[in-house]
Amino acid sequence: MKRTSKLALAAVALSAALSLSGCVGDGIEPASNAFDPPANYDMKPVIYLYPQQPTQVSVKLDYAGEFTCTYPEYGDGWTVTAYPDGRLYNHADGREYTTLFWEGRSQVEYDMREGFVVSSEDTAAFLEEKLEFLGLNVKERNEFILYWLPQLQQNPYNLICFQQDAYTQAAKLYLDPEPDSLIRVFMTYQALQEPVSVPEQNLARSERSGFTVVEWGGREVR
Repeated sequence: MKRTSKLALAAVALSAALSLSGCVGDGIEPASNAFDPPANYDMKPVIYLYPQQPTQVSVKLDYAGEFTCTYPEYGDGWTVTAYPDGRLYNHADGREYTTLFWEGRSQVEYDMREGFVVSSEDTAAFLEEKLEFLGLNVKERNEFILYWLPQLQQNPYNLICFQQDAYTQAAKLYLDPEPDSLIRVFMTYQALQEPVSVPEQNLARSERSGFTVVEWGGREVR
C-alpha cells in the first residue's frame, strides 16, 4: 500500500475514534506546521490524576463556553478510579485512559500585557524551564511540548503568558475528593514577526504533594 493511502486511512480512523469519543468540533492534534487553531479556542486541556492509593474520583467542569471535544465522553462529568501511576479507569465505558481531555470555545479575554517574548529557536528550552518551575513532571512537560512546539515554532517570535485567575474562573474544576495539590497550567500566546517589549510575568512555583491533579492547555490570542 502506498504511503499516502496509509496516511489517509490513519486520518479516517482517527476522525472516527474522536467522533465516538464525543468530539463535536475540530479538536484534533496538529499533524504538521500548517495547523491553524480557530479563534477563541481553548486547545487540549488534559487532566492527570495521581492519588496516593486507588481512589474513585468525580471530575466536573463549570466552563464559560461550549465543549467542542471531550475524551472520554464528558456527559454529566467524569467518574474514574485513579491509580498512583496515573492510570484512569473510566466507569462510564469500562476503558482505561491516561488523561481526561477536553477542548472548547469561549469568549474569555486574556490579559497579555505581561509575559515572555520568546524566539522560535529558544521555544523548547523556554518551555522546559518554565513548565518544570510550574510543577509539571517529565512526562507532562514532554506531552505539552510535543503538542505546542510545532505551533509556536511557526512564528519568528511569540509573546507567551501563563494565565491564572482568568482561566481558572472561566473553567472551574471540581474534584471529589479534593486534591492536596492542584496545578493548572494554561498558556496563551500571540504570534509576533518582531520582538516587543513587555514586563516579564512573575510566576509562582508549584509544589506537588499528596493527591496531585495536573492540567495543561492553551490558546492562541489574536
